[in-house]
Amino acid sequence: MTARDPIADLRRIAFLLERANEATYRVRAFRSTAAALTALPEGELTDRAAAGTLTELPGVGEVTARCVVESLAGEEPVYLRRLVATEGVDLDAAATALRAALRGDCHTHSDWSDGGSPIEEMALAAVELGHEYVVLTDHSPRLKVARGLTADRLRRQLDHVARVNAELPDGFRILTGIEVDILADGALDQDEDLLARLDVVVGSVHSGLNDEPAKMTRRMITAVTNPHLDILGHCTGRMVSSRPAGVTGPGDRGHRARTRPESRFDAAEVFAACAAHGKAVEINSRPERQDPPKRLIRQALETGCDFAINTDAHAPGQLDWQCFGCVRAALCGVPAERVVNTWPAERLLRWTAGHAAP
Repeated sequence: MTARDPIADLRRIAFLLERANEATYRVRAFRSTAAALTALPEGELTDRAAAGTLTELPGVGEVTARCVVESLAGEEPVYLRRLVATEGVDLDAAATALRAALRGDCHTHSDWSDGGSPIEEMALAAVELGHEYVVLTDHSPRLKVARGLTADRLRRQLDHVARVNAELPDGFRILTGIEVDILADGALDQDEDLLARLDVVVGSVHSGLNDEPAKMTRRMITAVTNPHLDILGHCTGRMVSSRPAGVTGPGDRGHRARTRPESRFDAAEVFAACAAHGKAVEINSRPERQDPPKRLIRQALETGCDFAINTDAHAPGQLDWQCFGCVRAALCGVPAERVVNTWPAERLLRWTAGHAAP
C-alpha cells in the first residue's frame, strides 16, 4: 500500500477534534506530535516507526505514535476514521445553501492575542475549507486578558500578514482587521490612523456588560456611527453554556465565562443605526454564544440590517463552525445576499471602505 502523510493525518485529527469541541489536551497531543515529527531529519520518522521508538520523542504518546505507524503503512488511522465517521452537522437545504454561499470569515483570532495557533496555520485551514479570504481580527489593547494588540504590535502584525499573504496559494488572502473593544463611552479601542488602515473592523463590547439599558444603547450607537466600524460583534454578549471543552487553556484565553445573560439595550434603536449607516450585525457561530438570539436576528432582518456569519474562531478546527451560524440564520429567513461574507473580497472591501468615506 502507498504510504499516507502521517503529519497531515495528525493535523486533520486535531482539526476535527477542535471542530467537535473536544478537550484541548486531546487537540494539543496531535498538534504537538505533528510539530515534533516535522522537525525530524529526513528518514528518521520511518526508522523510528519501524523500530518502535516514536514515543521516545518529546510530545509523542502511544496513541499518536499508533496513528503515525498506521499512516505510514498506507492505512487511514483508526482514530481518524472514527472521527470522520461521526463528524458533521445535519443541515437542512436552506442552511446548506447559505453555508455554500459563504466566501470567507470576518472574525478570527491567532496566537498574537488569545488564539491558539499561528496566523499561517489559521490561513491554511481556511484554504482547506474552501474560503477565498479570512479576516484576522485579534483583540485590541484594553482586553489585557486576551493579550490585546497595542498599536505597535498591530503595526508589526500588518507587516507580518503582508509577508504571509505573499506565500499563500493564489486566489486566497488574509484581510487585515481587528476585534476592537467598544469602550464605555462608545469609542473604539485603537488609534484612528491604524483603524483606517485595516480592511475590516469588528467592534464588540467585552466590559460593562451589565450597564443600564440606556447607557448600553448610547454606547453601541456611538460605536456603530463611527466610520471605522464595519461589523457589530456578538451584540448581546451572552453565554448560553460554559465555554466548550475544546477551548480550554491558553489557546483560548478570551472565552472563560460561564453562562451569562444578555446585555440590555434598545435593539430597535441599535439595529436602526446599523441599517442607517450600512453596518452589519454579526451572527456569532460559537456554540457557547449563539449571539444574537434568533428573536434579535429576526428583528435586525426586519429593520433592514445586513449580517456577517462569523466563527470567532480561536483555533483552526473552529473555522468550520460557520455551519452553526448558518442554521440559525436560515431559521430566521436571512437571505444569502444580506450576508456580507457571501460577497467576493473586492466587494467586501468596497463596502468597508465606503464607511470611512467623507
